[in-house]
Amino acid sequence: MSLTAGLLFAVPATTAAAAEAPPYTFDASFGQTYTRGTVTWYNRSVAIEGEQKSVSTTSCRRTLVDTFTARGAWLSSRSSSPVCGQSATISFSVPADVAGGAGRVTVYLIHEETHEVLSYDIVTK
Repeated sequence: MSLTAGLLFAVPATTAAAAEAPPYTFDASFGQTYTRGTVTWYNRSVAIEGEQKSVSTTSCRRTLVDTFTARGAWLSSRSSSPVCGQSATISFSVPADVAGGAGRVTVYLIHEETHEVLSYDIVTK
């Protein structure tokens, strides 16, 4: 007879995507418009959480994020939906499908109509 027969053991649940480092902040501002928030580093992606703002209904803004390896090789890009004349919450992930994930992230504030980079912030793990 087994000593464990009929016994239940509590095993702590593991998180499939535990953060590798505490969140880092970013701020890419241009005049009264901006994208601000945090980058959270995971093994094969980064999570972007924050807020973007556009003050004009005819001059929209978008947040674009590029991931790079620690040596600077580009990995992937993702962007938010555009915002026009208001503030909006941003929340999305960007792949970094290499061992150890991204080593650097660049967050851009983009003019939606012209695709011009208005401001950017580089965040390094």
